[in-house]
Formats: sequence, structure tokens, C-alpha cells
Amino acid sequence: MFATIKAAVQADPDLPARAHDIDVLGRVLNGTVYDVLPYEFHDEKNGAGEYIPLRQRKPSVRYNLCRIVVEDSVSLLFGEGRFPQVESENKETRDNLALALKSARINAVMIDAAMRGSVGSVALHMRILRERLFLDALDTAFLTPEFDPDAPDTLIRVTERRKVRGDALRDAGYAIQPDMLNQMHWFQRVWDGDADTWFVPQPVADAEQEPAIDAQRTVQHGLGFVPIVWVRNLPGGNGIDGGCTFRPAIETQIEIDYQLSQAGRGLKYSSDPTLLIKEPASEEGNLVRSAANALVVSENGDAKLLEINGTASAAVIEYVRVLREMALEQIHGNRSNADKVSAAQSGRALELMHQPLIWLADNLRVSYGEDALLRLCHMIIAASQKFGIRVGGKPVKLAPAPLVLRWPAWFAPTESDKQTQAGTLATHRQAGHISQETAIASMSAAYDIEDVPAEIARIKSDEAAADARAAAQAAATQVAETAPG
Repeated sequence: MFATIKAAVQADPDLPARAHDIDVLGRVLNGTVYDVLPYEFHDEKNGAGEYIPLRQRKPSVRYNLCRIVVEDSVSLLFGEGRFPQVESENKETRDNLALALKSARINAVMIDAAMRGSVGSVALHMRILRERLFLDALDTAFLTPEFDPDAPDTLIRVTERRKVRGDALRDAGYAIQPDMLNQMHWFQRVWDGDADTWFVPQPVADAEQEPAIDAQRTVQHGLGFVPIVWVRNLPGGNGIDGGCTFRPAIETQIEIDYQLSQAGRGLKYSSDPTLLIKEPASEEGNLVRSAANALVVSENGDAKLLEINGTASAAVIEYVRVLREMALEQIHGNRSNADKVSAAQSGRALELMHQPLIWLADNLRVSYGEDALLRLCHMIIAASQKFGIRVGGKPVKLAPAPLVLRWPAWFAPTESDKQTQAGTLATHRQAGHISQETAIASMSAAYDIEDVPAEIARIKSDEAAADARAAAQAAATQVAETAPG
């Protein structure tokens, strides 16, 4: 069924085949994949009285299982309390980078990127405008990357090429002739190591001509690298795009939608059953079915209400439940049932309950964290050397330094978990197995400690104040004991 719907989505022959694939997968993610079908589910016959097959109808019930799994995995990846901290031996770089990322709303950007990238890929775009850092996620359906043959992980350029109506270009500030407002134009721009090059939109009919550079919008940045991080979602894919998070479950999701739509249609039919009259009957004209209107038939006549029982609907619901379990198993979604949890669970117990989803989020940590986020951070540091970055009006210094990510626990620990962890860390600390900084760093996520060295400094300050109070109290006690009388 998915192939049938995909074929109904018109593919542009002037674009790469992957553009059509990403477009269709994006429709599945956004819940608009059925919009290309011409009829509503309740339309059984067309204007000519011909029966409309189900494959041409939009289901009336839509259970977007694919998006649910994507949202769950992204929440586990970059949700509140789960975003990684960027660590570096260079304290100044670490602290200033954290300020710069926070000012650029890095958490929201990475959540958006992981959602968009679930179809296979996403591009993280970096800009520095008037010494302010801006980050955004770009869909890749109309982007074509080119990698260095000698360094396959390094971009040489990224080209954006899409078709846009003339009136949309006019609204964007381009000078489009009135007779070309309804015509499609090629919109194109190219990012490379020297510039962000924009081109003057040209009518599709003139595509064979070389596009002219739009000097007004073109920016010469001279960074020496493409200010884009290309992110492949999961292992697999076609070399440009990674594996789609939810592709194995699409067919099952479509089956669920149509089964539930049919079940709903059956329930509506049961609430208003069809009246069957066996001739000869004494009533003529339109029959009014109601408790106040008795139907009178002749001696040889008969009348029945064609009803169905609830067995069929119950079977559909059970079938849908099995389909859902199968789909979640295929794409490692959350199969735990909150209704069966009778008491508060520890963080470790919750991990075991959500193990398949954690497996998925763990793979996404590699793609969007250890690869994309670290690359983006190094890119920001390199760009700051050329343009400088200000946060809150103050310049921040970002010196090149090794960076690592420190991820928090999958689930927030309970008070019992915290007590156990505190006892374990105290034992290791007293035995000399770990340092105080390591102990605080391991529990920083649970207590929202963003700056470990600053926390250590506050601890030493508190200890010094406590020692001073103890010394003052001891001195006062000694004076009192030695006083005469």
C-alpha cells in the first residue's frame, strides 16, 4: 500500500531520486502522506456511480505511530535534563563555548535537527552575523552535498536547488515580472569554503542557461570550510542519507489506519442498521424508522434489520494491537505499558523497561552527538577565530582544544538511587580511586551542576568558612574556661 501512495506523490524528474524519497518520508512523519488521495473514506462511489477502491480513499482514523517513536527517541536524546555537556581541558574554551551554544538555543536546534533528520539526513547550518552565533537545521530533500575524495568526511560544497513559484519569489524580495508570477523558477545557492553564493532565480524553461550570481545576497566569508555539518541519521542508507528511523513500520502503520477506519465504519453501520423488507409489503413511499412508527407487512411479507455484532470490531482491535507491537519491535519503539507500573521505579528499572528505545537513542547519540554536535562545536571555535563571537554584548574567547561529550543518565535517578550513588562515590573517594572532581562530575546531571570546577571552589569556600567558625567557637570556649570565677 505504501508503494501505491508513494506513486501518487508526483516526482520531479529534474531532481535527484532521493529528493522524492525524502519528500514522501517527510509526509509520513508529518501525517500528510494521505493528502494525495482524491477521496475521503466515507466516499464509496464517485459522481458516475462507480465504486471507489480503498486505495484511493484517505483513512478517517490516523494513528501516526512513526512520529510517536521519533518523538520518543528524540526526547530521550536531547530532552530536558538529557542534553550532553561539552567538556574540555581548556576551562575558558569550555565555559565560553557553553555560553555561545546556549545563546544560539542549541537544545532546540538539535531537537529540530533530530526530528527532521529521522527521514535519513539533516544539515546543521552555522552563521555568525554581527558577532552573534546562529544555528538552524535544514531539510535535505533539495540539498546535494559533495565530499572531498581524499577526506570522505569533509564537505567541499553543498548545493541547494529547488523549484519555486514566481509569486513566492516576489514575496521574498525578488523582482519578478507580472507575467511570470505563476511560472516555476529555479532557486539555487551554493555553500563552499569561501562563500555563500546566491543565484538569480531563472524560469524553468531557461534552465539550460548558466544562472547569474546574485551579488547583493552573496556573502564572502572565507572560512576555509563549508559552514554546514551533514548528519546521517542511522547506519545504512545510500551514502548521502542514512537509514530512516521509521521506514520498517510504514506499511504496518498504513494497515492500522485502514483497519481502524473500517472498524469505525462498521460501528457507525451498527448504530444505524439497514432495513430489509421482503415483498409483498403494505407500506408505500418513504419509510420512517422509529419506535413510534410500526411497520405493517402483508401475510407473506417480512421485514428485518440487518445488524452486526461486536465480534468483528473486537477482532479488529486485537489485530491492530498485534500490528502495533510488531511495528514497535521493528523500529525499537517504546513497548512498555505505564498502566502496568504499580509503583515508582528506579532509574535502572526504567532503563530495562525502555531498553529497545534506549538502543535506538544510543545509536542516535553517535550520529547527532559524537559526530554532529562535536563537529559543530569545532566549527564554531574555528569561525570565532576569524569573526569573533559576542554573548550578551561581551566577547567570548574560544581557543582550539580537544572536546568530549558527557552524557547524563537515561532517566533521572530517584532519591534512593541518589543515596546509593552518594555512598558509592564516598567509598571510592576515601579509598583514593577517584578524585573529587570526578565524583562531582558523575553526579552533576542529577543535581544540575553545570560548572564542576566552580562547584569545587564553592565547596572549599564553605569548608574554609566552617573551619573559621569552628576555630572562633573553640577560642571563645577557651576564653570562657580560663576566665576567673
